[in-house]
Amino acid sequence: MTWQSKNTISLVLERVDGSDLPKAEAGSHIDIRLGSRLSRSYSIVSAQGAPRVYEIAVARDANSRGASQYVHDAMRVGDLTKISTPRNLFPVDPGARVSILFAGGIGITPIWSMVRQLEALGREWHLHYSARDREHAAYLKEIERFVQGSTGGRLYTYFDEIPGGTRVNMATVIAESPADAHVYCCGPTGMLNAFEAAASSKPGSQVHLERFSAAEPPSTGGVSEFDVVLAKSGATYRIPEDRSILDVLLDHNVDVQYGCMQGTCGMCEVKVIDGTPSHADKLLSAEEKAERQCMLVCCSRSASPTLTLDL
Repeated sequence: MTWQSKNTISLVLERVDGSDLPKAEAGSHIDIRLGSRLSRSYSIVSAQGAPRVYEIAVARDANSRGASQYVHDAMRVGDLTKISTPRNLFPVDPGARVSILFAGGIGITPIWSMVRQLEALGREWHLHYSARDREHAAYLKEIERFVQGSTGGRLYTYFDEIPGGTRVNMATVIAESPADAHVYCCGPTGMLNAFEAAASSKPGSQVHLERFSAAEPPSTGGVSEFDVVLAKSGATYRIPEDRSILDVLLDHNVDVQYGCMQGTCGMCEVKVIDGTPSHADKLLSAEEKAERQCMLVCCSRSASPTLTLDL
């Protein structure tokens, strides 16, 4: 465990028996178990060796639902935990001639791995890194050293909580970038929303972003309490207003996969056989939500009195 900024700790993970871990491409993430019932997704900052270790980084979040607090206050060197195999929902396009990357705060973690892959490929890249100040900018000194030896990379920094501080104007940066440039963003929700608006005129295949923020409450009409019927076992469970479907299923020892518990990783996606889900995730497309054929049970609820799930 190493301090990477004033509020960010990096963790190096290795297998207990010292054997190799699965290969992880830039942009990959893992789900890590934090205690008995808590799990979150974190980007792999680096995968060193064959790889023998993964490095992730966790910022202390004042609005944390327990994960970052657990990492900072409870986890220590030598602790044992469980992680998933890497998955990549935010890959680098290796064929892009130019890549424009925006990182906000802890969103630097996947972006930093991408920068190193793009440099290894000999591609041109421009990194726009926003943070409160230098003390809160994880990996900044390492990135600054890296860009000094880069052949095609540029670094731009923005600190909005210092005297005379500035904010990145993503609309201007994207508008002035080459038409064939691929653009990437990882950061807080407000930054991601601004990025989507700024990149709205570019082809979708050239726009890449990743959300790891917690899911928001459903915006459509859900019911406060509802029943979930499991088609395979016939069991029925009442879902109260203050508990998720996943919480209740785990309470009853139902075998259901889960990862981030925030509606971003997709591991808890379940087929809906009957009923109307009320979606709150950050992963499913608008088309998938409109079809009402699947849902993420860690965060989404029901707009009908009963949901029947393929479990």
